[in-house]
Amino acid sequence: MALDGETAKEHPRVLFIVGPTATGKSQAAVETALQLGGEIISADSMQIYRGMDIGTAKIPLAERRGVPHHLIDIVDPDQSFTVMEYQRLALQAIEEIVRRGRVPIVVGGTGLYVKSLTDGLDFTPAGEDPEYRRQLRMLAEREGPEFLHRRLQEVDPPTAKRLHPHDVRRVIRALEVYHLTGLPMSEAAGRHQPPISPVLIGLTMDRAALYDRINRRVLSMIEAGWIDEVKGLLERGYHRDLQSMQAIGYKELAAYLAGEMSLHEAIERIQRGTRRYAKRQWSWFRAQPGLVWLDVGSESPPEIATRIVQYW
Repeated sequence: MALDGETAKEHPRVLFIVGPTATGKSQAAVETALQLGGEIISADSMQIYRGMDIGTAKIPLAERRGVPHHLIDIVDPDQSFTVMEYQRLALQAIEEIVRRGRVPIVVGGTGLYVKSLTDGLDFTPAGEDPEYRRQLRMLAEREGPEFLHRRLQEVDPPTAKRLHPHDVRRVIRALEVYHLTGLPMSEAAGRHQPPISPVLIGLTMDRAALYDRINRRVLSMIEAGWIDEVKGLLERGYHRDLQSMQAIGYKELAAYLAGEMSLHEAIERIQRGTRRYAKRQWSWFRAQPGLVWLDVGSESPPEIATRIVQYW
């Protein structure tokens, strides 16, 4: 694989295929990998979980067509997993793929995962994850501030001892630092990962068309057995307060199974939540320097891949 001049060993070229959910990234990535001789590294913060397949839109094994996929199904739903851990494993996978003479292709819509690679984030306490903060605020409103404080006690007892349970803003910040770094706040500074040379391609389409695709995909997931998937996770002891079970769709279907809402209401909430998530993804990736947007419309995955390869 061609690298960049004198800094080739330090900065391998890596192809990124990113963008909002439901734009067809996974299928286009497989076709791209087949054309370039590549391997895929997932940048999806939910596809890391084993047993959460339908609702996270994991591409089935048969549809991967022999293309190796990395960082999918690597932890159980009750295991913690930080962005710093993702960065370490992804950079390791990139190095191994390059060593094999193949092209690393990072695919997904989790902006912070992508940024951890493209920007060489050092994960000092100055780092931020707005989406994670939002989830914690919702938990505090639903379960009370003491719930978050108990979670902080489990991962960072010294900081929990220092903060009052009702100091929700600082408790959330301490949990965010641990989420980003895997370390208590007092130990989280000074880490750094070297950068790579990214080639950034974003897939997009008309907003109304994407929203329609999202609505239809949610219905297809329900038909494919998503409710049974959530029921099985709950029966195996993966409770609703886990970070993994707070994902869009899983929390709504868990509420439906608990009799707290109708299936119709759950589906509407999932569709609305996914549309809003797509909008946030657009905003995040628009701020990513050097990203080239491809309006894919109704193009097939091979057609999209052919356009992507032109930029490699």
